[in-house]
Amino acid sequence: MLRYITFLAVIASAFAGLPPRVPRLDGRIVGGTPVDIDDFPYQCSLRYFGSHRCGCSIISNSVVLTAAHCTDGISASVLSVRVGSASKSSGGEIIGVASIIQNPSYNRASIDYDISVLILSSPQTLGKPIQLANDNQDIPAGTIATISGWGTLREGGSLPDQLQAVNVPIVSQANCKSAYGSSSITDRMLCAGYSGGGKDSCQGDSGGPLISDGVQIGIVSWGYGCARPSYPGVYASVPNLRSWVRSVVNI
Repeated sequence: MLRYITFLAVIASAFAGLPPRVPRLDGRIVGGTPVDIDDFPYQCSLRYFGSHRCGCSIISNSVVLTAAHCTDGISASVLSVRVGSASKSSGGEIIGVASIIQNPSYNRASIDYDISVLILSSPQTLGKPIQLANDNQDIPAGTIATISGWGTLREGGSLPDQLQAVNVPIVSQANCKSAYGSSSITDRMLCAGYSGGGKDSCQGDSGGPLISDGVQIGIVSWGYGCARPSYPGVYASVPNLRSWVRSVVNI
């Protein structure tokens, strides 16, 4: 299931009939609470022809981070970001995207290397950049992390206008591979969620940040359904993709 909205029907058809262990893009906040932008000043909304498409995070006044599956096959000219507002439809400021730097190793089938850097057409002034995790930083299982976004509040539900957030624990690579299959979870991915489900990201949260101890450790990427028991959310691993970000924008 997609974690962004626009191509939901197309991807769903492509994956029809596949077993649950095959990666399904997803992206949402389930089981969370409404939050204020002052507490999440790095959060932004990636917009496609003026409508919310994915989450994103501010990593400098002129650069934001999102998922590659949010930008794949899309021109920068039809994208913009809203910053400085907890509402996805009003407030803050909207800035155009001048260019997309998508990881060249992004794989549509496996959702590996799911990261893109967006250069804004002008510096944003309302948000506060989030620090990125260090190269190859170890994120122990059980670490509590926070996901935020405007994704649906339940699987197949509608998008809220108010920014939502929820805390989830990091899941070991071994347990995540057990859930999805060892070949589906790569070193560029990390997983988070409760074994009993109930709290997760969902459709519309893709590309948004996973934060722990004030640094971004992940990017909402994919998962099987939303907040389902035994299927944690899968995130692009910032520590294992950090060097690539530095190589393209020197941040």
